[in-house]
Amino acid sequence: MKVRLDFCDFWPGFIKTDNLFYNAIKDHFDVEICDRPDFLVFGGLDKHLHRVHNCVKIFFCAEGFAPDFRLYDYAFTCRQIDDPRNLRLPYYALCDPKTLLKDNESLEQIMAAKTRFCGFLAGYANRKTRVRSEFFRKLCKYKKVDSAGVALNNVGYGVPRVPGAKLEFLRPYKFNIAFENASIPGYTTEKIFDAMQARAMPVYWGNPRIATEFNPKSFLNYFDFPSEEALIDKIIELDQDDAKYLEYLRQPYFHNNRPNEFFSRERLLNQFKMIFTTPVTPVSARRYPLQIGRWIFVKKNRPHRA
Repeated sequence: MKVRLDFCDFWPGFIKTDNLFYNAIKDHFDVEICDRPDFLVFGGLDKHLHRVHNCVKIFFCAEGFAPDFRLYDYAFTCRQIDDPRNLRLPYYALCDPKTLLKDNESLEQIMAAKTRFCGFLAGYANRKTRVRSEFFRKLCKYKKVDSAGVALNNVGYGVPRVPGAKLEFLRPYKFNIAFENASIPGYTTEKIFDAMQARAMPVYWGNPRIATEFNPKSFLNYFDFPSEEALIDKIIELDQDDAKYLEYLRQPYFHNNRPNEFFSRERLLNQFKMIFTTPVTPVSARRYPLQIGRWIFVKKNRPHRA
């Protein structure tokens, strides 16, 4: 089956012929990347190139927003909803799960490299992220937490947003405050994954169902403790007792040391098979009485019907 496909409104450096979506389907469909596609995968409602298309639109969202099928036809989001048009795809699923597998690691070498207490990176601090900011300040009363992000920076430099920089920053730390921007069931970003990659124990807050995706014995889950004070007491205990810290470090990050279902390329492929073979009138091609808007006059696709 030939599939006319395009991608738009993703982050800088996004490669159309080398990404999670393209790689999942390239061996099963005759994929043509073109600027007048029948199917469009796009990555942001705050950008506008997707608006010029009338084709079937597939939205990928890294944040915790619920899908809005008035704006597009299908979605890959973190949300766990009972709708076949949405496939739950946490943002960390774009990463390589092999980096978290624990096979023949030298715990002694990892432990010897842990020369610093706790690292922290956050892009912003405001009312919505108050839990994160307040926890950072409370933990700093025990020991300084090094914050090298834009928000709450206390080290005098910032970690650049380039591949590998965050991991290099986190590797010397025993702990990482890995708090999400919000606590929403299913909303799991790269924060816990990055900390695990660096072998910095995540102190996690966010998805209340996180223990179904990662081994709860390998990190500290905010929701497992009756109070923030109890969680901080646990951090202090592990910081002062290497043997107890190593008990966590020995644990696999995935249940049974096997990547969870969200890394399955077959799961993603099956969703695309459904999308490519289901006859639909695209949302963007539907006409409504008195419909107005500047994008109507620049639409360049003819509506796709399977």
